[in-house]
Order: sequence, then structure tokens, then C-alpha cells
Amino acid sequence: MAQKDQLDRDSISCSICLDLLKDPVTIPCGHSYCMSCIKGFWDGEDQRKIYSCPQCREAFTPRPVLKKNTMLAALVEQLKKTGLQAAPADHCYAGPEDVVCDVCTGRKLKAFKSCLVCLASYCENHLQSHYESPTFKKHKLVEPSKKLQENICSRHDEVMKIFCRTDKKSICYLCTMEDHKGHDTVPAAAERTERQRELEVSRLNIQQRIQDREKDVKLLQQEVEAVSRSADKAVEDSEKIFTQLIRLLQKRSSDVKQQIRSQQETEVSRVKELQEKLQQQITELKRKDAELKQLSHTEDHNQFLHNYPSVSQLSEPTDSSSINIRPLRYFEDVTAAVSELRDKLQDILRDKWTNISLAVAEVDVLLSEPQPKTRAEFLKYSREITLDPNTAHTHLLLSEGNRKVEWTSQQNSYPDHPDRFDVKPQLLCRNFLTGRCYWEVEWRGRVYISVSYRRISRKGNSADCVFGRNDQSWSLDCSDDGRYSVRHNKRETSISSSSSSSSSSSVSNRVAVYVDCPAGTLSFYRVSSDTLIHLHTFNTTFTQPLCAGFAVWSDSSVSLCSLKEGESLSVSL
Repeated sequence: MAQKDQLDRDSISCSICLDLLKDPVTIPCGHSYCMSCIKGFWDGEDQRKIYSCPQCREAFTPRPVLKKNTMLAALVEQLKKTGLQAAPADHCYAGPEDVVCDVCTGRKLKAFKSCLVCLASYCENHLQSHYESPTFKKHKLVEPSKKLQENICSRHDEVMKIFCRTDKKSICYLCTMEDHKGHDTVPAAAERTERQRELEVSRLNIQQRIQDREKDVKLLQQEVEAVSRSADKAVEDSEKIFTQLIRLLQKRSSDVKQQIRSQQETEVSRVKELQEKLQQQITELKRKDAELKQLSHTEDHNQFLHNYPSVSQLSEPTDSSSINIRPLRYFEDVTAAVSELRDKLQDILRDKWTNISLAVAEVDVLLSEPQPKTRAEFLKYSREITLDPNTAHTHLLLSEGNRKVEWTSQQNSYPDHPDRFDVKPQLLCRNFLTGRCYWEVEWRGRVYISVSYRRISRKGNSADCVFGRNDQSWSLDCSDDGRYSVRHNKRETSISSSSSSSSSSSVSNRVAVYVDCPAGTLSFYRVSSDTLIHLHTFNTTFTQPLCAGFAVWSDSSVSLCSLKEGESLSVSL
């Protein structure tokens, strides 16, 4: 009977969809299909204009006209009424990764549910008893699982329905009387309920954090858009401004050219006019000379004497007999003036370009990072800086690759330079300070360890030229007697002895400097054997390019230290 049923199924099933025939049609080779299935199959062969049977591959040209097989359709309907169903489609059978039905024999179907009481998995057909029979009413059905056997105690072969809180593991009821006797045990369902509550609290916490992070992401996206809009506008405005500058320079160039040509025309016209007058005088004089020559050859004395008064009389010259030309270099002075303008523009552009670069570098959307707490954290911002010989006073001698400076009694033969300090024994470093920077120096004698705007005055003996005595610079005053003080804008603050003194017998002559340009902080520390001792912090707003600088007084010196990342010293505040 089973074989008959299988035969009936095969005869009324579509080999394309593997389901019972719907609107069955029979094609010329004799095979039958659902009308929609064979139409869809042949639609895919329209380009070749050759239509084949999916089973026997017999080809047909032209495309056959499909008509419903009424006899086969009636048979299908009759068999449906008797409860016969088509064989499961291939996608209903279990594959290597699927959970299989534990009841199916032969080729197994995919499991539809797993039962935590039976510890078995069932396909949809074999699951019907769990839905229909009261016996299985209280059974717990879950999504198909391959791990059902993990619910069986490996020692007692019993279902593990108890949780041991002492050992934090699932056990069976026999385990409670042996290895887990006296332990804190509860039903697994109760433990699950409590842990479920904790899980829900955790989920709520996570969901809140997700919402917070999403808000942050949205805020950051808004910042990205704002930064992009600002950058686009800055680029557009900068291009306009530079275009205006270029046009202005082009106009000035055209004006200078026009003025030169106009002056050239005026002067050439004046000279040519004078040339014509002189040429007329030459012609007149030559004519007069010819008359005198002719008179000189007159043999008749009376005739000579009669004509001499009128011929020999010369008219007074209207101009000086010599031409006075002013000693000038014509238009060379114009070239010199334009060159001077170029040099001044280059100086302005150099200084202002630094301001522009710093303004770009200091665009900082996120808040400043926290102040470093250890020397290793400071060293992340260490900078290799070098001294600038063009700024050094003539009593300061540089050595060790411009990493050390010391005061000398004899003046050094440095060339003149507009950046050089001419009165105070000071100098600056080459490097501009941007972002966050850290460096250390060793000193001897009496020195100022400073940070200064690059445009600080260099010439003269006024306070505008002295580090720490103006609003252009900030200084730490160090002396061998162990005293420290800080100076800014003519104000001096002594540092307490607890900060400046050392617990060790020898006083450390190494100082660390940390500047955070975006945050506007400048900090000085004394480096001892095992810690950085905080001396002072300036809080301000830096508005110009910064450089490190030093004032080195009589018999003193300063050396820039080489730093190795990874060293760790604690920070004492």
C-alpha cells in the first residue's frame, strides 16, 4: 500500500516545484507540470527560442501551446480528498548544518521544534502529537537545538533540572545527594527567573548606553557636518581673499609699470626737446662761422671793415654752455624699492603664515586630553627642539649641534641678523610649538627657561625684550641657590620651598616643560630621581606662534636633553 501511495505521489507531483500539480498541463513529450512552473521554465529559454522538457530534455520549436490536462487535474483533486499529499520538497530535508527530526526513518526531515522534556527534536509532521495530545501539553517546545544532550547529566544520565549556586553549574537531582550535598541549590527555572531579571536590567543598561552612544554619534555627525561646512567656507573665503591679493598685486604691478613708462616718456621728451634746441644753436653757429670765414677771405680792406661790425656780433646764448645732469641711477631705485616691498611682504607672509598654520592646527573639535600623570605619558608629547643661532646674543656660544648654549665673556663674531637679540643674553629655538609639547633641559648658574611668542622684540634694553617681563613671554627663573620663581608681564611669583627643594641631598638641575597650546596651559616641573615635582602652571590663551627660549646669564649654561619614550616617573602636584 505504501508503494502504491508513493507511486501515486510521483505521478501527480510536479518535478519542478516537487508539490502536487496545480493546473496540470502535459507537454508534447508526455511529461506533466504545473502550468505556472513550466511557463516560468520556458520563459528563461526565450532568448534561445528552443524549449525543452526539464526531465527528458526533448526540445520543441516553436514554443508549445499549453492546455490544462482536465483528466489529470480531476485525479489530483480526487486524491487530495483522500488525504494524499505530495512528497516533501528537497528544502524540507535536513542538511549537514540542520537539526534533524529524531523520529524520521530513512532520509530525515529538518526539525521544526525541540522538546526540553523529551530531549528530542521533531519535524512538523511528527510534532503534531505535542499539539494534539494532552500528555504532551506541559512539554516545553523551543527552537531546534543540537545541544539537547547537554541537558543530560553525564554521570547519572538524568535531566539536569537543578542549579548549584555554590559551584555555579547545572546538576540533576541525584547530584544533590552526592557531590553537591549541602550546597546552595535551586530549581533551574528559579535560577533562570532571577538571572533573567538581572539580564533585563543589563539589557536596559546596555540599551541606555546604546541610546547615549547614538546621541553621541549623532552629535559627532553634526560636528563633522559643521566642520565640513566651516572648512568649505574657509577654503572659499581664503580663495577669494588670495584672489583679491593677487589682483591687488597685479594692479600695483600695472600701476608701477605705467608710472615708469610715463616718467620715461616725460624725461625722454624733455631730453629730445633740449637736443633740438642745441641742434638749432649748432646750425646757427655753423652759419655764423661760415659768414666769418667768408669775411676773413675778403681782400678789400674797406669792404671788410664795413661788414665786420654786423657779421662779428654774436647773439647771447639762451642756455648754459654746458648741460648739467643729476647723478642718479635712473630707474634702478624703483627696482630697489620694489625689492624692498617684496622682502617686507615675504616677512609678513612668513609671520602671518605661521599664524594661519597654527589657527588651522588648533581647530580641535574634541575636548583636550587629560593632563598627563606620569613621565611616560608626558613623553608621548616629547619634541626634539634645537636652538636658533640667528637669534643668539653675541655672548652666547652654541655647541653640540645647537643643543647647548653657554655664556662666554668674549663676543662671538656672529653676522648681523634682524632676529638677533642685541642687548640681552637670550636666544630662541627654531621650532614652533603646536598642539601638546614636552621637553627637558639641564641648566647651570642663573637662567630663564621660557616660552615666548616668536615676534617678541629683539633690539634694545627695554622690558619688551626680556623673557617674562612682558605679555609676550612666560619664564621660569632658576638659580644655583635652589630658588625658583616664575615671571610674566612684569609680574614675578616666587615658588614655595616645598616645591623647589629636594628631598635628596643634591638639588636637581633638570627642568621639564609641558605646553598644551589648544588648552592654553604651560607647566614647569623639576625632575628629581623618581618623580616630576610640579613648580607652576600658567593658564592663558595663546594667540601667536610659540617658541622655546632661554636667557643665559654670566657663567651659566643650558642643555636640551634627549628623551626616551617609556621612562616612567610619577608626578607630584
